Amino acid sequence: MKEGPDIARIATLIGDPARANMLMALMGGQALTATELAGAAGVTLATASAHLSKLEDGGLLTQRKQGRHRYFALADSAVAGLLEDLAGLAATRGHLRHRPGPRDPALRRARICYDHLAGDFGVRMLDSLIERGAILEEGEALALTGSGHRFFCEMGIDAEALKTPRRPLCRACLDWSERRSHLGGTLGKALFDHIMAEGLARREPDSRAIRFTREGERRFLALFPVQDADAA
Repeated sequence: MKEGPDIARIATLIGDPARANMLMALMGGQALTATELAGAAGVTLATASAHLSKLEDGGLLTQRKQGRHRYFALADSAVAGLLEDLAGLAATRGHLRHRPGPRDPALRRARICYDHLAGDFGVRMLDSLIERGAILEEGEALALTGSGHRFFCEMGIDAEALKTPRRPLCRACLDWSERRSHLGGTLGKALFDHIMAEGLARREPDSRAIRFTREGERRFLALFPVQDADAA
């Protein structure tokens, strides 16, 4: 018998199309009911319940009860990170599912990816932070610099308080639509929370799309300038 982590079990759990659709539906960061997840997967409620039980047993989902309802969410940020990486890898290998619709441009422009900003705006934000020297990029690794600490402190974000052994402060997430990295980790979450708290953007109902107001977009672009993009 081979020893070590059983990656085959995780791959099998994620590899089923219905379960994959359920997991990706939860990348919006919201807890959903079995009925909602059945709709996302295109299966009956009974079939969805069986899938959800397997995902929970496999440590990929967690559930909580509220009244008569049960809500399901991704178990933690590690699961979300794995799904992000798989989505990015699938996109770079040409494995895409396209469902044309009016929300497509909005999702590509700005969307929530579990708990941080993704899409064109998310990639721009990371590019800007690297350009200004707030974040140091070394291959696929990201690190916060001293000037980055000062920059975020001026925004009211205490980067030191965001450090936790359970999740990296900065994480490069390969963006499936832009094919380049956006910022994840606890710092990515803090920046997204700041954007929403400042009223720069709002989340579209029943969607992962993030819609910036006209003033919010102006402030965002001023806060995160990118030399090449601004010169274009």
